[in-house]
Amino acid sequence: MTAIVEVRDLTKRYDGEKLALKNLSFKIAAGEIIALLGPNGAGKTSLISTICGLTTMSQGKVFVSGFDVQSDYRNARSLIGLVPQELMLEPFETVMGTVSLSRGLFGKAPNPSYIRGILERLSLWDKRDSPIRELSGGMKRRVLIAKALSHEPKILFLDEPTAGVDVDLRRDMWRLVKDLQRDGVTIVLTTHYIEEAEEIADRIAVIHDGQILLIEDKNLLMKRLGKKQLLVELADPIERLPKLLEDLGIKLHNEGRGLTYTYDMEVEQTGIPEILGALKSEGIRFNDVRTEQSSLEDIFIELIKDRSV
Repeated sequence: MTAIVEVRDLTKRYDGEKLALKNLSFKIAAGEIIALLGPNGAGKTSLISTICGLTTMSQGKVFVSGFDVQSDYRNARSLIGLVPQELMLEPFETVMGTVSLSRGLFGKAPNPSYIRGILERLSLWDKRDSPIRELSGGMKRRVLIAKALSHEPKILFLDEPTAGVDVDLRRDMWRLVKDLQRDGVTIVLTTHYIEEAEEIADRIAVIHDGQILLIEDKNLLMKRLGKKQLLVELADPIERLPKLLEDLGIKLHNEGRGLTYTYDMEVEQTGIPEILGALKSEGIRFNDVRTEQSSLEDIFIELIKDRSV
């Protein structure tokens, strides 16, 4: 796929502070949804602000659809829609006025039918004449998205778009993001909700301490780094493992009431038949056997933990 964003050797240093971004290089493909994960202070907002041309870079280059965000800011920015974390809206302006004004600021001719379509998709049409101050926090978040889409951008940046909203609204936004992708819009979102990335992203980028630890296809990442556990619930607790089970990599847990065995999902020989045979030969009875697969959250925590050590 064609890259719509290209970041080359990007470094950002704030005055008197440590490096916020450290020599980053990567590409974002047109039409994909990429989730940027990282703890607070990792550099997520700094990276988005720099790509959008809102923060000057210390060194490096950023291109949006071939336009340099520094030397050709106007053309680059015209392709970008940005939904910031902060609910920065004029409280006395109406929803319709807010979104229409944003379109005009990008030099776009009025297009009432397009604006109506955005508001309808965001369940804002019946609020079009309401002042912003009368809206709930979730509705204000929708207005921010409508503003960002008002000038028909090719790439949409969502900085913590569902922070502080209820589960129903969060899922509405997930559906909207998928709809936008089908329309050809590229989506980049930062999020603290791992399930959000797991639900809607095509690729996952993990950033920590200003550095990109990885950017990878979500499914390949979970296959490569994910683990499975065999969980055995014992009929009777045991105080210690027989050596045969220890040698197979079994762990005792839950005060001797259960056994766990962690294995790689990619290997053909999991060792599970040998474990079940060993349990039988040792006379260890069990009530239940099940498997659990590691989630994206588990993988993320392990990546950050390994880098922090």
